[in-house]
Amino acid sequence: MKLLLVEDDAQTADYVRRGLGELGHICDHAPNGVEGLTAALTHNYDAVVLDRNLPELDGLAVLRALRAQGNRTPVLVLSALGQVDDRVAGLRAGGDDYLPKPFSFQELIARLEAIVRRQSQSAGDVATRLVVGSLALDLLGRTARRGERTIELLNKEFQLLEYLLRHAGQVVTRTMLIEAIWDYDFNPGTNIVDVHISRLRAKIDGPGEPPMIRTIRGAGYRLDAV
Repeated sequence: MKLLLVEDDAQTADYVRRGLGELGHICDHAPNGVEGLTAALTHNYDAVVLDRNLPELDGLAVLRALRAQGNRTPVLVLSALGQVDDRVAGLRAGGDDYLPKPFSFQELIARLEAIVRRQSQSAGDVATRLVVGSLALDLLGRTARRGERTIELLNKEFQLLEYLLRHAGQVVTRTMLIEAIWDYDFNPGTNIVDVHISRLRAKIDGPGEPPMIRTIRGAGYRLDAV
């Protein structure tokens, strides 16, 4: 899944992002309400994890603004305010679920999977299945297929393929991939991207199948439907 975490507490944000990353999910982070709202409106996410007590713009204000713009991305409200009235306010503002702090990471994941699954059932499975040409990626089942062939992927390979599928037909640079998949905000000066692209190609391109990931010299890579 590709997720947005809007959380001002650095320790909580790091804990959640690391846990999601270990499971192979992509998680962007916004430290305040204004940045969170901007990110949610300008990028496509499978779900948003939204704290209530945020600087610059309160979490419920973010949620109301998001829904007012017609954005239906599933939102899990995460807050230390856990009384019944607080939970009701979060749900009435447009939240799909409400999880009080402190929380169990396993419960967080289970609730995220549930709201994304509900969204996919009402939207024809668009939110959890990416398809480009003969290649399909099931984001909840964590499976990849090309035609009738199942592809076994490691976590980083899965994240890399998900990113390429979400940007199919577009050139993505090594820097973009390093920031999105490895969470670096600088180039570490290694060939880590090239190595993983090579391994991914070896898995998705079977004998007699045309290559799907193309190298764009001097720019990066592009995944095309074939």
